[in-house]
Amino acid sequence: MPQTRQDALEILVVGAGELGSRVIRALAARAGREGARISVLLRPDTASSPSPVRRALLEELATLKVAVIHADIAASDAHGLARIFRAFHTVVNCTGFVGGPGTQRKLTAAALEAGVARYVPWQFGIDYDTVETGSAGGLFDEQIAVRAMLRSQRATRWLIVSTGMFTSFLFEPAFGVVDLEGLRVNALGSWDTRVTVTTPEDIGRLTADILFTQPVDHSGIFFTAGETLSYGRLADLVEQRFQRRVERIEWSVPMLEDELAKRPQDTMRKYRLAFAREPGVAWDVGVTYNAQRGIATEDVARFLRGHRGVAAM
Repeated sequence: MPQTRQDALEILVVGAGELGSRVIRALAARAGREGARISVLLRPDTASSPSPVRRALLEELATLKVAVIHADIAASDAHGLARIFRAFHTVVNCTGFVGGPGTQRKLTAAALEAGVARYVPWQFGIDYDTVETGSAGGLFDEQIAVRAMLRSQRATRWLIVSTGMFTSFLFEPAFGVVDLEGLRVNALGSWDTRVTVTTPEDIGRLTADILFTQPVDHSGIFFTAGETLSYGRLADLVEQRFQRRVERIEWSVPMLEDELAKRPQDTMRKYRLAFAREPGVAWDVGVTYNAQRGIATEDVARFLRGHRGVAAM
């Protein structure tokens, strides 16, 4: 039975970027029938001097009946954020690495200090339980620390959504795996190395479904996938989409390690090395939340056909 307005399920989404906006839309679409109220935490400059994009976001949030709270995460400490979080039953952290080192630990500490009933940390990526501290140049050390923080306590329940790579990131020019203009694919590790990908739209829908269907006193890790594919299969799909042969270059693990050693602070080189080793970055689709619940998701072929940023190339 839906909750009444007096005891509505109060959910706060932190951030409204590429992922946060999708999570907000998915939550808002179900909020009425689930007896929930959705709020979002945004930077103060979103209201004081909004760009056209931010103005459109604020208008959409108003249409969706999503309340807006303003706070500067970078300038706030964990205690200040805890005062904001305390009013909410569930906090969904959709602020990724843009906040800089320490941001994820700070947000997690704030959620725990606030005593929120449920917390969804920014773990929308690989299976951090399978990677070691210091691997890939320490890229994931903070995420590993966040899991330790959550497991060290029992007051706040937590839900982790492991999504693999955002599908769009495969085609990010700076990442360097797929060059659509030059029709080239660079395999990380080998052509047989696999990677799991999920689109932000699907992550938003699945996160909302998990929040609204799982017991509120449950902690756990949920895996998603639009597809798990090898870099060889990725090259095949690009060829099929554009009906032209692509240049294929293999970037071995030793080569990627050498490249990172030359520029050890280069984040993209860290990511390339991380996704060149399969443990933690790929899992069978059959084990995923969406497969087990029969929820359709978008694979790479459909992404290539349907997304203007890719299909227009």
